[in-house]
Amino acid sequence: MRHLPDRTTRMARTRVRTGIRTRVVGSLIAALLCAAGLATPAAAASGTTQPATPSAKLPDGLAPTPPMGFNNWNSTHCRAEFDEAMVKGIADIFVEKGLKDAGYQYVNLDDCWALPQRDANGKLVPDPVRFPNGIKAVADYVHSKGLKLGIYTSAGTKTCNSAGFPGALGHERSDARQFADWGVDYLKYDNCNNQGVDAKQRYIAMRDALKAASESTGRPIVYSICEWGENKPWEWAADVGHLWRTTGDISDNWGSMLSIMKRNLPLAKYAGPGHWNDPDMLEVGNGGMTDTEYRTHFSMWSIMAAPLLIGSDLRKATPETFEILGNKEVIAVDQDPLGKQGEVVSSQGGRWVVAKEMKDGSRAVALFNETGSPQTVATTAKAVGLPDADAYALRDLWQHKSYNTAGRIAATVPAHGTALLRVSADGKWAHHPPATELGLNGGLYVEAGKSADVTSEVTNLGRTAAQRVAVTLGAPSGWTVKATSPSTARSLRTGKSLATSWTVTAPPGTEPGSYDVRLKATYRSPKGVRAETVLPFTAQVVVAPPAGTSLLGDLPWLSATNGWGPVERNTSNGESGLGDGRPITIGGKVYAKGLGVHAESTVEYYTGAACEKVTAQVGVDDETIVKGTVAFEIWADGRKAASTGVLTNAMPAQELSADVSGAQVVRLVVTDGGDGIDSDHGDWAEATLSC
Repeated sequence: MRHLPDRTTRMARTRVRTGIRTRVVGSLIAALLCAAGLATPAAAASGTTQPATPSAKLPDGLAPTPPMGFNNWNSTHCRAEFDEAMVKGIADIFVEKGLKDAGYQYVNLDDCWALPQRDANGKLVPDPVRFPNGIKAVADYVHSKGLKLGIYTSAGTKTCNSAGFPGALGHERSDARQFADWGVDYLKYDNCNNQGVDAKQRYIAMRDALKAASESTGRPIVYSICEWGENKPWEWAADVGHLWRTTGDISDNWGSMLSIMKRNLPLAKYAGPGHWNDPDMLEVGNGGMTDTEYRTHFSMWSIMAAPLLIGSDLRKATPETFEILGNKEVIAVDQDPLGKQGEVVSSQGGRWVVAKEMKDGSRAVALFNETGSPQTVATTAKAVGLPDADAYALRDLWQHKSYNTAGRIAATVPAHGTALLRVSADGKWAHHPPATELGLNGGLYVEAGKSADVTSEVTNLGRTAAQRVAVTLGAPSGWTVKATSPSTARSLRTGKSLATSWTVTAPPGTEPGSYDVRLKATYRSPKGVRAETVLPFTAQVVVAPPAGTSLLGDLPWLSATNGWGPVERNTSNGESGLGDGRPITIGGKVYAKGLGVHAESTVEYYTGAACEKVTAQVGVDDETIVKGTVAFEIWADGRKAASTGVLTNAMPAQELSADVSGAQVVRLVVTDGGDGIDSDHGDWAEATLSC
C-alpha cells in the first residue's frame, strides 16, 4: 500500500482498506473475475463471488528463514531513477560490500516497472525507458551475481500507484507464467483496486497460479502477500504464501516504526519456517531517524524474525548504514534456522524485553527503550527461558564483545535505543570478563549557566569480580564536569555497585537542545582481561517551565514522535507535512489550542520538578472517517499518572488530569487503543501545564 500525498486521497485509501470502495460491476470486471475462477458470470454481474477451492500449498523448501534483500520503493517510489541501471547497481553493491555474504539474496522491483497497458495478447509490458532490455535481461544479470530477482503487482485490476499500472486480478495464470519465464524468484502481491473480491480467494488464486507456473518452468517463486493485515492473514495464509504483511506501510520516522513493531510483536505464534510475519521493509539509511533508532529498527526486525528487505538506496548509503545492515551477528538472530519469532517477556513504562529462542539453545534478548531518556531495562536468564546455571555467557551483538553474568541481564539503554544480546548456558562463561551495568539516575537536564547534579552507577552483573574499576563522564567542550564522590573502586563483587555523584555545568548562553555525553566504566577481570562499558546519551539544555498555567501547544517540548507526519501545535495532526492540520475538533466541538497527534505518539516536556498538574480535553479528532480508537496516558518520569480507557471517534472529548508533582519530565502518550487501524488521530485539546 502506498501513502498518498493529500487528505482526499489518503481518506480514499482508508476506504479501500476497509472495503467501502464502490465496486465496479460492468462486463469487464465480470469477465476478469470469471477468468480468474473467482466467480460465475452471474455472481460477477451481481457483485458476489464464489469461494475459491483451496489446493495444495506452494512447494516446500522456500523461505526456510525470513527473506533478505532489497526493494526500491522506500527510497525511489516511481521516480525516474528507478530503472535497470539502479537494479544492476544494487546487485553489484550486494557483492562488493559483503551484503551477499551476509545473507541478502533478493533484488526486488516494486511498482512502476510496467507500461500502463497490457499488449494485444494481454501480456504485461516492461517500461522500455526504465527497462530497455526487458525484465529477463535484468533477472539474468542478477542471477549472474549469485542473487535473485523479485517483482511486484497487485491482487486487483490496477496496482497501488496513481498512474494505474495493470494489476493481476483476472490474469493470475498468465502473469505468473510470465514472471516465471522471465526468471523471477519472488513476488510481492499488493491489495489495491481489488473490487471488493474476497482477499482469501484473490491470494489463493495467485498461489495456485505460481504453483502451476513453477511446475511448468521449474522456477519456484517466493510469494509475499501484501494485504496490510486487513484480513488477519496470519490466521489463514500459512498454506497460501511464504510471508504476509501484518500492518500498513512503514514510514521513515520513529513513530511509524514503533507503531508497526507493536502491532507485529503479538503475532509470534504464527511465524515459522516458510511462513513469516512481515512488518514491512527496512527504512535504515533513508535519513528520517538517528543511527541509534535505526539500530533499534534492525534489532527489533531481527528478533521478530521479520524479512530484512533494505529500503534505502545503497548507492548513496553511509558507512554507518552499511555497518548496521551488514552486522552478521544481528542477522544471525533473524536467520536462525529454528524459525522462532521473539516474544515479549515484559513491557512497562516504555521498557521492553523481547526474547527469542535459538536453535543452539541460547536466547537472543532485546532490551529496548521506547522513551526519550536513558532507562535501565532488565530481566533474568530464567525469565527468558534459560536453564539454571552457575553463570552464563553473554554476547553484545552490537559491541561484538563477550562477558559473563550470574543471571541478571540488564543495561541502561539510551533513548530510543536497543541492547541486543545473546545469552547461553554454555559452560565457557569463565573465559569472559564480568558484565557490568552502567546506569544514570534519569536523564541529564541542564539550564544554561547553571549546574545540574546527576549520579552514575556501575554494577557488576558477572559471577567473577570486576577489578580496578574507574568511571568517567565526558561532556561537550566548554562544559564543566566534576565528580563529587569516588569514581574508582579496587574491586566489585557480584551484585556490588559503585555510585558516583557528578556536577555538570553548561556555559552561559548555551542554546537549548541535545548534546552528546559519554559515560564510561573501565575494569579488569580476575585474569587481567581489560573490559569497558560505555553509555552514550544526550544531555538536554533546557529552559525552566514558566510559573503559572501555560498552554502546552505554545511551550517548547523536549522531543516528539508521531505515527504519521509531525505532531502539530494548535491544529489536528493533518497529513505528512508540517502545518497541514485543521482546527482541532472533537465531537463537533472546535478547540483553538492543543496538540494534534497520530498514534503511536509521545510528546515530552521538561518540568524540572517545579510543576503540579497537566489537564486536557482528549479524544479522536473528527477528521478520522473510520472507526479508529485511541487511548491517552500522562506519565510523570517513570510513573503513569493518569490514563483514559479506549476512546472512539463517536465519543465527545473527555477531561484527563494528572498530578505531576516532583517530575523532571512529563510525557503525553497516545496509543492506538489496540485496534491496529492506521487512522488514529488524537487531540490533546486545551492542554495546560500548571507550575
